[in-house]
Amino acid sequence: MKFLKKSILFILLAFATNTYAQLTVDAQIRPRFEYRHGYKTLFPDNTDPAAFVSQRTRLNFGYKMEKLNFYLGIQDVRVWGDVPQLNTEDENGLGLHQAWAEVFFTPEFSLKAGRQEIIYDDQRFFGSVGWAQQARSHDAAILKFQKNGLKADLGIAYNQDKEALTGNLLTTNTYKSLQYVWLHKDFKDLSASLLFLNNGLQYIDDQNPDNDETRFSQTVGTHLKHKINKLKLSSNLYYQFGSDKADNSISAYLVSLDANYPVSNKIGIGLGGELQSGNDNGAPSDGDNNAFTPLYGTNHKFNGFMDYFYVGNHVNNVGLLDLHAKASYAFNPKSKLKLALHYFSAAADISGTNSKELGTEIDLVYSYSMMESVNIMAGYSHMFPSMGMEIVKNNFDDNSNNWAWIMLTVDPVLFKWNPKKDDTTIN
Repeated sequence: MKFLKKSILFILLAFATNTYAQLTVDAQIRPRFEYRHGYKTLFPDNTDPAAFVSQRTRLNFGYKMEKLNFYLGIQDVRVWGDVPQLNTEDENGLGLHQAWAEVFFTPEFSLKAGRQEIIYDDQRFFGSVGWAQQARSHDAAILKFQKNGLKADLGIAYNQDKEALTGNLLTTNTYKSLQYVWLHKDFKDLSASLLFLNNGLQYIDDQNPDNDETRFSQTVGTHLKHKINKLKLSSNLYYQFGSDKADNSISAYLVSLDANYPVSNKIGIGLGGELQSGNDNGAPSDGDNNAFTPLYGTNHKFNGFMDYFYVGNHVNNVGLLDLHAKASYAFNPKSKLKLALHYFSAAADISGTNSKELGTEIDLVYSYSMMESVNIMAGYSHMFPSMGMEIVKNNFDDNSNNWAWIMLTVDPVLFKWNPKKDDTTIN
């Protein structure tokens, strides 16, 4: 074992010969057990609940020089048992979650290119989707500027199926191209961000290839944070326009406001609400689409942990009004309990009922830090649906809907080398 550690140390140091270089190697193993009895959608009759263990495994390499940052994140995601024990070939295999380089032209101006997570503000519109074992990353290039509290990013991406001799059709389930500008400024008790996104989706006409094209929608919005003594306020304001993939004209919006207050060192409370516009009767009509889509946000973080809304579902539907109250209690520095209550209703009319009420959800999460780099979390959620939810989900079986999970996260730093601090460690 000592020989192996010394060998690894020698190999890693061989890549860190620059005086300004910093090298970090960290890992993560994250198995999670889930019991699903009405997760994402109402539980149907004559079926069994789902129970499984999924796991995310990562090995990350971070390398920093005076004018260069380099990052490589290797990832494997699987469900326990999806590959036989004596397999000759792993069907899932390893994949690259991130692989990017950031080149600094000046201390303030840089270019970051490659496969990377794009995260801004509270992750409402651009986020890593860290709850999902696979998470989200983009193949993109970002020009970045930062000086005196001002940050400005210009991002571009263009996706293609493969290296081709002719044609530019994209058949995979992702965007064809996007361009965005993100601006952020910090003030004394206020921070403000502005985002503009031009998002292109590939439209393919199987009957007439001459109609194949990229159709673009635009999103403009702001994220604001303000602090008044201990009270923290945050707000999102977004508007979408342009065309959707079906060539409907988009006019949609998202508005939210949240307030959080620490009652004491142990107790925190929060109140908030979010409104996302929708389509009457749950579908675009007459060439108009009034449903907002939080395209690349960490949607599991919002609108309840049972993921009934905007996590692979509820797109172009009746929209959502989410009124929520939250509370947290810290038993000690290592142990915390969080409770959230959500009241859901539709933003637009629901066909078949005069009520817009969708239901109520309760989320309970407990976390415990066993030691450095080892954390255990467990949660339970329960959905109490209304008639509107039954109509939207097309399920009238009147079953109980709940979800429970427990997750272990182990994410140690395996190796760190910083010649400026004369700090070299291998764990």
